[in-house]
Amino acid sequence: MTTHNMLIAPDFSPERFAGWHMFNTLIQKRANLNMHLNIPASHAEQEQIIEAGDIQVIYANPFDAATLIREQGYRAVARPIGKSDEMVIAAAANSEIKHLEDIKAGATIAMADNRDVKLIGLRLLEAVDIEESDLNWDITETYQAAARKVIKGDAQAAFFLAEIFHSFSRLTKTQLSVLIESDLADISHVLLIKDDFPDTEIFMNAILNLHNDDDGKEALAELGMPQGFEAMDEEDAEFMIDLMQTLLD
Repeated sequence: MTTHNMLIAPDFSPERFAGWHMFNTLIQKRANLNMHLNIPASHAEQEQIIEAGDIQVIYANPFDAATLIREQGYRAVARPIGKSDEMVIAAAANSEIKHLEDIKAGATIAMADNRDVKLIGLRLLEAVDIEESDLNWDITETYQAAARKVIKGDAQAAFFLAEIFHSFSRLTKTQLSVLIESDLADISHVLLIKDDFPDTEIFMNAILNLHNDDDGKEALAELGMPQGFEAMDEEDAEFMIDLMQTLLD
């Protein structure tokens, strides 16, 4: 039996790791497919794996999805229901930065390498007349590392994927102060399939029906997607890409 490769974008909180393995096991069983799960440790590693080729399925962040759809022959087929990609800007709880307007030109922002989080954060900072070139950027391996930079005072603020921020330990969160959290709703990670993937129909059937039984519900709960996935068509994908483009412009 042919083995297909599925890649999961690395920007999820660590406690979701087991959920992706449960998800992959269930999909293989229900679609009768061999799926090899690739979970890169960083965005750079993700790009290397995709460039090496032979990845049929990608769970991608919206920024990467736009490029993969427009330039690399993928199409969006599903997205998690009720799980948009929001972001948080936070400073150290003991710092002088209490509000967004306290971030001044020359400040250092720590963040993991996640371009849609950066994009949304910069759009939020426009309200206080701060642009990308006004800031110094400290790109960390993980969001946890970005949190440590802020807590230690090595960065004045950090950008986080909201889900990961809210998954931090109580101790970490008490040392951070949320300045703002986005509320966009229309931007989310998406499931992409390579145009030449031969088993799209049975794969999609397994994905869209995961929420219909206890094993599937357990896997989805582990992923923080209790409502499961909904199908996406080309029009849905284009709408989201246009939205990302609006944030870029």
